[in-house]
Amino acid sequence: MSTVGHPAVGVPGRAADDEGIFRRSPYPLVLITLAIIAVLVITGAGFLLKYVPLDRGLSLWLNGFHVGVIGALTSAVYHVFSPGPAIALTILAAAVIWWVHKDLRPAVAFGGVVAVTWLPSAIVKLLVHRPRPDTALQPHHFVPVQVDASYPSGHMVFIVAIVIALVYVLRDTRWYRLTVALGTILAVVVGLSLMIDGVHYPTDVAASIAWSLAIAPAVRVVGVDLVMPQLRFLNRSSAQRALPR
Repeated sequence: MSTVGHPAVGVPGRAADDEGIFRRSPYPLVLITLAIIAVLVITGAGFLLKYVPLDRGLSLWLNGFHVGVIGALTSAVYHVFSPGPAIALTILAAAVIWWVHKDLRPAVAFGGVVAVTWLPSAIVKLLVHRPRPDTALQPHHFVPVQVDASYPSGHMVFIVAIVIALVYVLRDTRWYRLTVALGTILAVVVGLSLMIDGVHYPTDVAASIAWSLAIAPAVRVVGVDLVMPQLRFLNRSSAQRALPR
């Protein structure tokens, strides 16, 4: 198979304008509309779940597994993907993408998809303000106790967002399927960890997955297809000159 035009396959080079994260969606308005609907539905569901915690029993049952090695691992997962490390991971991944492609544009596109998918979920969290699972009812308490709102889970939104962004970057390379597989496994591990730790309800995790799946494609359309072409410092020649020598 030829690797021409596929820099991430193993031949470093600049990103093509119609490959990877730059491949334009044939249905931009559909994706944007679905994202708007998702925001409304997910926010509305959050208010309902705040007053009717349908999954409280399941949450307590899952917390029962927070013992021994499993408990230590799930706690570690929570801390590893906390906001500070998550930001550092995003910056590191963007830097690697920049270095591999010798082009700033895919790195900016990647970072933008992650950030603009992830950060607005905090607004929904503040609006809904669903309390965390009640530690008084849990068989195993997470330390330190998390006192901020629960819905949606910022950890889960971030993980799914960064996986989607990586899939976009690598979707025209031989690494695409491996990225999808490993990303799915990572998302499952993080989701289970959050529920076993007892820091999030299962519906928090489910809503967070739905959020990223719905919002990230629209963010890519608006940010990469519409906004980035208007930024002169991100045109092909300028972006390449920005690479440190």
